Amino acid sequence: MKTLILGAGYAGLAVATKLKPTPDMDTLLIEQNAYHTFETRLHEAAAHNTRVTLPLAPLLRGTGVNLEQAQVEGVNLDDKEVTLKDGRILTYDTLVVGLGSVTNFYRIPGLSENATELKQLSDADEIFNFVNRAYSSDYRGNRDIVVGGAGLTGVELVTELAQRAALLTKERGLPPFKIHLVEAGPKILPVLDDALRGKAMRTLEEYGINVLVGHRLMQATADSVTVQQADGTQIVIPAGKIIWTGGIQARDIVSGQNIEKGPGGRIVVDEYLRVKGYEDVFVVGDMGLALNQEGKPVPTTAQHAGQQGRLTGKNLMRRSRGEDMEAYEPTTLGEFVSLGGLMAVGWMKLPWNQKLAMTGGLAHVMKRASEWRWRVSID
Repeated sequence: MKTLILGAGYAGLAVATKLKPTPDMDTLLIEQNAYHTFETRLHEAAAHNTRVTLPLAPLLRGTGVNLEQAQVEGVNLDDKEVTLKDGRILTYDTLVVGLGSVTNFYRIPGLSENATELKQLSDADEIFNFVNRAYSSDYRGNRDIVVGGAGLTGVELVTELAQRAALLTKERGLPPFKIHLVEAGPKILPVLDDALRGKAMRTLEEYGINVLVGHRLMQATADSVTVQQADGTQIVIPAGKIIWTGGIQARDIVSGQNIEKGPGGRIVVDEYLRVKGYEDVFVVGDMGLALNQEGKPVPTTAQHAGQQGRLTGKNLMRRSRGEDMEAYEPTTLGEFVSLGGLMAVGWMKLPWNQKLAMTGGLAHVMKRASEWRWRVSID
């Protein structure tokens, strides 16, 4: 049985590392990079040049999975073909699609052309390099940063950038740049409750970050953004760097006559994470639209991608042994938001659907613990 796994993000890598060498399985992992990126820590790389990657080859030892470094151009489920960017066409008996998401710019004029994303290592490098240039003695341009989107990524990024700016100001004697966090919705961090959100907001204010909730980004140029306030008036904010973290959508790379898609272009899957109408095709991570026990879409988070990947890996092994597969039952173990340094806020799940709220150093430890659990799960 020839199995292809597309993508080595949280979901795809979890699939691959759950496999074992099996006589009836010929498994190939297709990934454009030779490393896995901890996407949930890209904000640290952007501010501090922190290492956030792991080489793939050592992680695949003992799995029976071979690695092919290539970029996927398209997937045709009706013909059971995967087209690579170099022109090669691969066929499969079983397919696992974990190609993740792309940034959704919501057709805002000038945004895709002028804003930096934070989806991969090169984006983090670009932001880190800008900060260094902005603190060089011969820099003459605008040094301020506008970040669009006050979800997890946006909030974690601005706090790390504020810490980096404070450090460079102390080292080089230059004033800190201004950081503007623009959010169209009425509040930051909608995944948190009011008490934790309030703590996060106070932390942002202590950093001196200009938080603009209820401000819709209308247009971007090379050196400014235009935002609309709640009363309909518009203001222009000059910026040396514009960063957009305001939304994602599924990668539009899979075709098939029977595919059903939901919000954000996510592909509808069944209880085993298979594409409806294509029982040999699994979609995991951001691209798949799985439902929880209440019939609601599972969030596009790293913890859920990892859960889906681990289950799919186990189900592939069950299929190879002729055993029944296990249905997907998602669980949210908690949610923690880094606020720079040793500061974080969040909650963890307790028995009987209770939540334990945490702030400060303990929340930081729990966030690191969740990352450690992920690291252990792929070894």
